[in-house]
Amino acid sequence: MIKIYHNNRCSKSRCGIALLEESGKEFEVVKYLENIPSEKELKEIIKLLKIAPIELVRKNEKVWKEEFKGKELSDAAIITAMVNNPKLIERPIIINGNKAVIGRPTEKILEII
Repeated sequence: MIKIYHNNRCSKSRCGIALLEESGKEFEVVKYLENIPSEKELKEIIKLLKIAPIELVRKNEKVWKEEFKGKELSDAAIITAMVNNPKLIERPIIINGNKAVIGRPTEKILEII
């Protein structure tokens, strides 16, 4: 089943939900600010996305700028930062089987559904 990591306050995330609804396919919504992914889950997501952990970070978030920007961080430290501050996780993330994309732009979702 398709899974979308969603933040309702994000317009791109809401667009992702709308696109999935229009597709008619079943999907599961994960409100990741409430149900924070574990380090293991984030590692799996990053592997599916085929990106480095830093590429999943929202670098314009206040917490990133104040606590992490300009520091040398290991991949493990970046993942821990996202678990401890889930606002840092880029969204929406859509997973379908062994494929995943960050839905920016929204049309990228079409590549995997």
